[in-house]
Amino acid sequence: MNKVTNILIVGVGGQGTILASKVLGQVAQGLGKEVKVSEIHGMSQRGGSVVTQVRFGEKVYSPVIGVGSADVILAFEKLEALRWLPYLAPDGVIIVNDQEIDPMPVITGAADYPEDIYGALKTVAKTIVVPALEMAKKAGSAKAVNIVLLGVLANILNLAQESWLKAIEELVPPKTIEINKAAFRAGFSFE
Repeated sequence: MNKVTNILIVGVGGQGTILASKVLGQVAQGLGKEVKVSEIHGMSQRGGSVVTQVRFGEKVYSPVIGVGSADVILAFEKLEALRWLPYLAPDGVIIVNDQEIDPMPVITGAADYPEDIYGALKTVAKTIVVPALEMAKKAGSAKAVNIVLLGVLANILNLAQESWLKAIEELVPPKTIEINKAAFRAGFSFE
């Protein structure tokens, strides 16, 4: 049987969702899996939604994850978690950073940031809330939120740390390798 794993990575521009998908894709390829990736940038440079779909397995025919079929949603921001919730499989897991980044309608006063997002998420899915920004700062950089969240994902997927750390070494700027490794380890050990 050809089991394909579907991971939806969602956030806003500047959070490192694209780098996260590259690390995940490289790890899956290193395990001998076929990998397909689809990126949707939107208005990412202005804090808009960024979505990356990563699918891997023995044989993957399409890069697109259908509604109701994501095994994991890795959400870098709470509202993005809620926005993409319909894509989660019934037995899926959502890993959500507890950070709020106001979208433009909230900034301009045209809308309010939704209340009780966690309540909505928890009624539908197994939800893991991660204080990723705080953890990234402790690791040495607020920019390492994406790598903290990848650590949590690696643990959920039950994939060995070594392959992730190798991918991180190869894909992040050399001067940030140790910070990113510390961020990954913090996420991997998060409970």
